[in-house]
Amino acid sequence: MNIVQAFKMALRSITAKKVRAILTMLGIIIGVASVVIMVSVVKGSNQKMLEYFERLGNNKVTVFIHGRERPGLKELIYEYCDRRKDVFSGITPDVDLSMPISYGARNTTKMETGGPSIHLGNTSYSICNNFQIGKGRDLSYLDSKLCRNVVVLGAKTASYLFDHVDPVGKKVRIGGQPFQVIGVYRAKDPDSDYSMDNMAVVPETATRILNNQERITSFTAKAKNRAAVKQAITLLSGYLEGLVGKDNCSVQSDEQFIDDAKQQNTTMSLVLGGIAGISLLVGGIGIMNIMLVTVSERTREIGIRKAIGAPRASILLQFLVESAMVCGLGGVLGILMGLIGTLIAGKLILKLVLFPDPVLATGAFLFSVVLGIAFGMYPAIMASGLTPVAALRTD
Repeated sequence: MNIVQAFKMALRSITAKKVRAILTMLGIIIGVASVVIMVSVVKGSNQKMLEYFERLGNNKVTVFIHGRERPGLKELIYEYCDRRKDVFSGITPDVDLSMPISYGARNTTKMETGGPSIHLGNTSYSICNNFQIGKGRDLSYLDSKLCRNVVVLGAKTASYLFDHVDPVGKKVRIGGQPFQVIGVYRAKDPDSDYSMDNMAVVPETATRILNNQERITSFTAKAKNRAAVKQAITLLSGYLEGLVGKDNCSVQSDEQFIDDAKQQNTTMSLVLGGIAGISLLVGGIGIMNIMLVTVSERTREIGIRKAIGAPRASILLQFLVESAMVCGLGGVLGILMGLIGTLIAGKLILKLVLFPDPVLATGAFLFSVVLGIAFGMYPAIMASGLTPVAALRTD
């Protein structure tokens, strides 16, 4: 018997008992579909996370100062980063305040998604946080130097307060204090309900009227490029440890948060993959069970074929091909179900249009075939080992 004949016989055997074949495939279908969906969703989650961090700003380094206040520390940090322009693109305070912004009858306390974050910033705020001016202008050096009450609004905040009116030049009240709108940032997260565009930036000197003159102890620096991030951390750590001591400062990058999030996603993927693997194992045991039943049903056929000279390898091939075909068909159906499930899960969970990775789909199919061969091996060996006399005596 050649391989083509083996496939034809296997196909006839499967189509003769369609319901049994489908029920046999069920464990494989569910297992493959689960693996495809879970791996695709985790991959989509990683993609969305990277896109989110990219919108927040690439190559960011966050600095925290602890302990007692040291006069002029902020200016020393600024001067140091300015001297090392080969490593740093800029540095800005990283202070968020929560207070309402009002314009006429509009007040951000009534926003369904919550009020905007008020950030203390300087001329480097937009560089460090990946914002671009859409209308008006950005914060300038003189805004901080002269303690001007000016504000740059995020796109979502500006849209809520002013609707279709141009906000530039208008005055809003922040925490009860008047501020003139000098610009509006372009939207960079328009589709999110809790958007990073729901914000406003005021000069860092506004801490005197909005934050009770609290000292600024956290900063965001921007490295020139990704390769310079580690150097930026090393330089800032060494410089700050010399100023305030090792225990009174910490410097870290978003890369660490990204790596931690990726690790969590990988761990979750392994756990869920293990659960799906159990389903595949159960499906494989089901394949073995059905193939043993098939051997018992076709014992006389095996006896006749051996009696007329069929070699043992021919019988072995026949049942291995049938087992592999059942699992392969289950794998194909599982991939199709995984495709549909991935599209649904991507839309509901991540609000993305996700498709399974072709390499993953191919791997899932090949694994299902290998699984069929592995679990079909024992029944095939059992069938090929039957003697013609014993097989022909079977009722």
